[in-house]
Amino acid sequence: MATLTHHNLSDWRHPILDPWFPIRQWINQLEVSSDRVAHLICRLIPCTCPFERTFTLFGQSIHIPPLCKLNPLYNELVFLRFRALSYLSDICGEDITPYIC
Repeated sequence: MATLTHHNLSDWRHPILDPWFPIRQWINQLEVSSDRVAHLICRLIPCTCPFERTFTLFGQSIHIPPLCKLNPLYNELVFLRFRALSYLSDICGEDITPYIC
């Protein structure tokens, strides 16, 4: 039986100084153990930042950069999505191209 492991990259933060630490720890400890959960995670967490936009106003092109990096849980959510994709492809043998942008 194959086992998926990951490294917790938010260990460098001190739990007392980081108010997001309990939520980060909870997300990092989530195990993807079924294909239904993995599909749900891949559908809920987008592969690219949905807030990035470029539009034209009075002949000027205005670009709004991706603001996802401002989310304090961004890295944990991206790693959770990656674990779900890995589970689907490695364990379940499913095609994950619909979830890749």
